[in-house]
Amino acid sequence: MLKLPDEVGGGAGAPAHGGFLSDVDAMFRRAAELVPMQDGLADKIRVCNETYTTRFGVRLRGRMYTFEGWRAVHTNHPAPAKGGIRYAADVDQDEVEALAALMTYKCALMDLPFGGSKGALKINVGDWTEEELEKITRRFTQELSRQKFLSPAVNVPAPDVGTSERTMVWMANEYHRMHPEDINAAGCVTGKPLAAGGIDGRIEATGRGVQFAIREFFNTERDRSRTGLPKSLKDCRVIVQGLGNVGYHAAKFLAEDGCKIIAVIERDGVVRNAEGLDIEQLKTHFDTHHGVKGFPEGHYDADGAAALESACDILVPAALEGVIHSGNASRIKAGLIVEAANGPVTFEADRILNAKGTVIIPDLFANAGGVTVSYFEWVKNITQMSFGLMQRRQREREQAMLVAGLEKALGTEFDPCTKAALAAGGTELDLVRSGLEEKMRDTYARMSGLMNENSAIKDLRTAGYVLALMRIKGLYEAIGI
Repeated sequence: MLKLPDEVGGGAGAPAHGGFLSDVDAMFRRAAELVPMQDGLADKIRVCNETYTTRFGVRLRGRMYTFEGWRAVHTNHPAPAKGGIRYAADVDQDEVEALAALMTYKCALMDLPFGGSKGALKINVGDWTEEELEKITRRFTQELSRQKFLSPAVNVPAPDVGTSERTMVWMANEYHRMHPEDINAAGCVTGKPLAAGGIDGRIEATGRGVQFAIREFFNTERDRSRTGLPKSLKDCRVIVQGLGNVGYHAAKFLAEDGCKIIAVIERDGVVRNAEGLDIEQLKTHFDTHHGVKGFPEGHYDADGAAALESACDILVPAALEGVIHSGNASRIKAGLIVEAANGPVTFEADRILNAKGTVIIPDLFANAGGVTVSYFEWVKNITQMSFGLMQRRQREREQAMLVAGLEKALGTEFDPCTKAALAAGGTELDLVRSGLEEKMRDTYARMSGLMNENSAIKDLRTAGYVLALMRIKGLYEAIGI
């Protein structure tokens, strides 16, 4: 089986514990104790509203194959519910419900108008051709749409592990075929390619959000000083686990900020270079050889899991859940852990790391760039208008007038390149990045403020959960449920 880049099996060897769903519930309960609520409301918020299980048949290779899939809705207050769909051989209902719950808290923290949802199909992606995967995806889409678990107004999936822009196009096209009267049909999924109603900047969004999250941490002196890390990102030593879409972009952008990516961990091991790996060259090698082994500009070791414990300034787990657990948490040497993946640190590991002073930027914030830019894409689809269309030329004219005024006042003339840069109206990508940075900066400021001003809140994860629960609680109270 050919695994996709984000499917790093870093959880191998982890000790048995309550599981991902139990960890998310435990983190919820810890925060819920700090949020005054009417009796029973916390339990209502915590549990998943509904989970649809489907087992459908597809005729392939001259016989019938049966596939099992899920779509969980943790909450549809507000609506629509939002969350990715993953294709994986080892996925189960508990994992889907845990991810749906995390989406609820993530959207609430980021102040997005979505509830939380998640979907999955139990499938070995590498066992099937592209044509077969399209047929399977279209059948899955039919089942989700028939049961009202797919709609721009009710439930909006996006890519996740094992799925991609291509998968989303198949789903959107099948939904539109079934609902030709829905003028907003393109908004039934996000993460589509530009040609099919996507938005510029969506592919890089989660990694870009990780970059913005780390920047804000370093720009907040009272938080950075907890770690003893340098005041600047320049020359910070970073280890990244996972060279899929999220890990690759996070590593690329951190390198651009001056960090040294000293190690990258993948499913076949780890490659190290104390002077910093060239991420573009490593990505090319990885895509060609389906692993990091043999990369000529680094030192390879087959024991990737042990590399999580190597000395570094920043550790970025960007693969799957549970890779940092009670069995290895005490040996983690990073001053800062940034959860680019969902649930990479278990509840017990979180407790151990907090006790030893390790700072964690939690998943419900650190990897929220993806759903934030998905929100921008959804808005673009339902408004039927690209970002900046109504303002770009007007802004260019205003900027050109300002440049002309500056030239006259200074008695000089700017060179053509400077003029063009100053007068630019902003592309869709510029606006998407600007909007994402604003959301990440604002949210980090609220989390940090709560952590530093409330003595009962000791870490950023608890602060994030408390802020999310306060918003969800307010919504339930406002609608009278």
